[in-house]
This record gives sequence, C-alpha cells and structure tokens, in this order.
Amino acid sequence: MPMDDELLYRQMPHSLEAEQAVLGSMLIDAECVKDVMEKLRPEDFYLRQNREVFETIYSMFLYSRPIDALTVVGEMEKNGTYDPNTTRAYLAELMEITPTSANVLEYADIVLDKALLRAVASAAGEITALVQDGAGGAAAVLEAAEQKIYAVRRGRSAQDMERIGPVLQGVLDRLVELSAAGGAAQPGLPIGFSAIDEKTAGFGSSDLVLLAARPGMGKTSLALNVALNVARSSRKAVAVFSLEMSKEQLVTRILSNQATVESRRLITGSLRESDWERIASATTVLSPLDIRIDDNPLLTVADMNAKCRRIDNLGLVVVDYLQLMTSAGGNVGTRNDSRQQAVSDMSRMLKIMAKELGVPVLCLSQLSRANEKREDKRPMLSDLRDSGAIEQDADIVLFLYRDDYYKEDSEQHNVAECIIAKNRHGSTGKVNLTWSPEYTTFSTYEGRYDEEEEPW
Repeated sequence: MPMDDELLYRQMPHSLEAEQAVLGSMLIDAECVKDVMEKLRPEDFYLRQNREVFETIYSMFLYSRPIDALTVVGEMEKNGTYDPNTTRAYLAELMEITPTSANVLEYADIVLDKALLRAVASAAGEITALVQDGAGGAAAVLEAAEQKIYAVRRGRSAQDMERIGPVLQGVLDRLVELSAAGGAAQPGLPIGFSAIDEKTAGFGSSDLVLLAARPGMGKTSLALNVALNVARSSRKAVAVFSLEMSKEQLVTRILSNQATVESRRLITGSLRESDWERIASATTVLSPLDIRIDDNPLLTVADMNAKCRRIDNLGLVVVDYLQLMTSAGGNVGTRNDSRQQAVSDMSRMLKIMAKELGVPVLCLSQLSRANEKREDKRPMLSDLRDSGAIEQDADIVLFLYRDDYYKEDSEQHNVAECIIAKNRHGSTGKVNLTWSPEYTTFSTYEGRYDEEEEPW
C-alpha cells in the first residue's frame, strides 16, 4: 500500500486479524452472515480492501443471494471492485487464515471496538478544531461536542449519509413484524387513549407532536395523562420538562389521577381515611415508574437534549410549554419579530432533538386569541401563537377544546374535543375525551359520538 496509507494504517486503532477473520468466517460459513450484519457496517472496516469485500457481501445478503468465495468474486466483478491481480488470492487467503467461523461474533466485537475508538479519535479531532477555530462561544462548542460524542455512542456518524439498501431492509423487516401481527399492531408509541391512537397509529419515533390550547383547557393535564400512560404501558423512561409548574405540583396532579382523590383535597390536606388508602395504593404503582421531571424554568433545547441523551430506555419527552422556553442566546425577547424567530428556531430544534433521540417529543403550546373573536371558538392551525413555523415542524398537531368552558349551558358538559388538525402519518379528525376536573384528568369518552354528525 502507499506510504501515506501505511502510516495512517499504523496510527489509527485497528485489528487487521479480526477484520480478516470476520470476512473469512462469512466466506466459509454463510450462516454467519446474518449474525455479523446485526453488528457491523461497511465503515467499521478500516482497511479499504476489507471494506469493499464486506460491502459486496452486505449487498448480496440484502438480496438473499448465495454467498461463497466464487459468488463474491462474481459480484465484485459486477460492482467494479474486482482486481484481477489480487482479489481471488486475497479471498482464498481470508478463508485459509481464519481459525474457525464459530468465533465470528467475538471477531466482530473486536472490529466494532476498534471502529468506535477511531470514531472517538475523529470526534476528538473535530472538537479540537472547533475550539481552535474560535468561531463560536463555549456553549455552542459544548453542544456540538456533545452531539458528536452522542453520535459515536449510538455507533454512527451524524454526518454520514446512508444507502437505501440497509434502510429498505429495516423497513421490510418492520413490515414482516406488522403483518405477522395481523395488521393490528401499533406502529407508533400508544398514548393510552384508544380513539387518538387509532387515528395517529401512536406517536412515531422522532415525531414532534404539538398539543395546543387556550389557557384553562387542560393541556398540561392531558400531557401528564399521556406521560403516565406511556410510563405504565411501555415501561420506558419519560422525561418531563416543566417551565411553568413545579415538580411538586406536577406530581400532585399525577397522584390525584392515579389515586382518584380530588386534587383540591390533596392541595389542602383535608383527606379522609379512604383517601389515604387510595394514596398508598397509588404510590405503590407510581414509585417504580421511570418518570423524570425537571422544573428549571430557564432550560434551553440544548439543555433538554443533553439531559435526555443520558437517559437509558427513553420512550417519550414532554415539554410544557414552547412559549416559555429560553433560546440559546437568552430570553425569547420582547420585540414581536425576534420572538417569532426565537420560537421558530426552538420548534425546529425540538424536531431535530426528536430525530436525534429517536423518540417522540410532545410539546405544549399556547394559542393566540384569534379564536376568541370567532363565533365557533374551536382552534385552527392559523391560531398557533408566535410562529407559523411551528405548524411546519410538527408531525402531529393536536388541539384541545371544551365547549362548556365558553358556554355554561353546553350539552357537552365535561367533554373535551381533541382535534387532530395535522397528521403526517394518517387521518385528521376529532375525538371526544371525558374531562374530570376534580382529578384534573382525561379519560376515554364512553358516550355516543357520531363523527359524521360533527365533522372536523
């Protein structure tokens, strides 16, 4: 190999023997291929020649083609990576020097470990360059550094583009799972309200879900209901960032919900003997749940992102609420145009955070007063406060509306409408929920509801 390549080859972490043993194992025993594919990707191989062989086998595996030394040679001739002077001899050498295919997973672990070390070294170099460049402040460099290290921990580069083949294989595998379940499986994360889950197919990973309403409609209560449902059913961690209410207030609401004890009695302490029994029972249920609460009112999206990266088995992030958030440069500002830009930037960062974390982010938002001037006060997308960019960034937009909030004689007493105004993954529409103000909680609506009589 050229002198420059040889120098780099000696300097960077690598294991030539492990790379060759992985490739040799797959050529000797095709049954090894599927196990290796679950662990390694082409970029994990340091030596270019090894990477080209693996890419060829990878492509053949995706299309269920037979894999051995002869078929791999034929495929390399087709894709232009075949060298008539070296390829056949090198493949024969790989099979000859491989001790046994039985240890292929151990060989793969060594290759992966060296690849991660190289990724760390690369990230460290990029971080050093950012510091030396001096173009950004410490906060910006720290955020960039955390993103790079987080990308390494997830085993992929934030900058790499991915070929359609591996993505397609993942989609096909997921379709097989859904089909095996009879088409009744929930692709996204169920939130515990069957009517909403049916329309949205659950909250998808990397979805930004916006829950918007005028003050007093119960959006915080609905968000806490969702957080509690997800934590109970999925046994995953739920991160709740509250910029308005304290963690004690939030937990009091959750306790009222789970224990079915009136929130007013929990706040004042005027409890009955039966209340204490229900509180004890609820505490037993709630204590094991992994719900993390942060009530720092000065959190930025970067702060939230950094905290969430450190949570294992994260399932959902809840942010209450968008207009109270602080931008990276400080407060959102007083000028209307700067405020709109700041809110737009933060909604975009929330969407990016959802994609990076691979979990849905449920963000609450205020609405403008525009609906108050209309005869029909049900919110619309144009009512989203401060920025139309919020609508563009969100994958799902939910509005909460209670008719009895505006009309004392409303026939829809303690009934809330959850209006699905935008849904990238399915249909829009409206579903009814039962509102229990004494417990500050929502539940599935059991009354008669004919959607055709009340179209969205």
